[in-house]
Amino acid sequence: QIREGLSFVWNDRFLLGCVTLDLFAVLLGGATALLPVFARDILLIDGQPVGANGLGIMRAMPGLGAALVAFVLARRPISNNVGNKMLFAVVVFGLFTVGFGLSTNFYLSLLMLIGIGAGDMVSVFIRSTLVQLHTPDAVRGRVSSISGLAVSASNELGEMQSGVAAALLGAAGAAVFGGLGAIAITAAWYFLFPELKAV
Repeated sequence: QIREGLSFVWNDRFLLGCVTLDLFAVLLGGATALLPVFARDILLIDGQPVGANGLGIMRAMPGLGAALVAFVLARRPISNNVGNKMLFAVVVFGLFTVGFGLSTNFYLSLLMLIGIGAGDMVSVFIRSTLVQLHTPDAVRGRVSSISGLAVSASNELGEMQSGVAAALLGAAGAAVFGGLGAIAITAAWYFLFPELKAV
């Protein structure tokens, strides 16, 4: 049954594009794993690191951005050009990730984290809905499980990638590299999976 689900996703270009877009974008854009380093070494208030209190606030900001977008989407659902909007949301996610990596101002970094959460929420909302609507009843459970597995794996592997990149490029460089990588993946998927734009 697992093999059948994987085979179905692999042979359906629309589903493959949706699942792998999120997989690779989050894999590269996992800047939130680096927040402790930013709180300790990079972001200052009155010349002092923001520390544990600042870290707690930063950790909450992507969730705040996601919650605000979820409220807006509940009031005003997306009804047209959803594929293009999903791709644009991943680009927004990448741009805010780059902005976070470049920022040395704590309050600006908070805004960047809100934007990261907002862009990610739009992408996840659209992708999850499209996967459900596009999948036949007979394999919907298996396809949803594969999609969920891809999301979970990309989050965990993305944190590892961010750590390795930070060791090589520094925390700020790793965040910028990840954000640019997410944008590059979206640009590639725009041409590799034209099916995504047709929805």
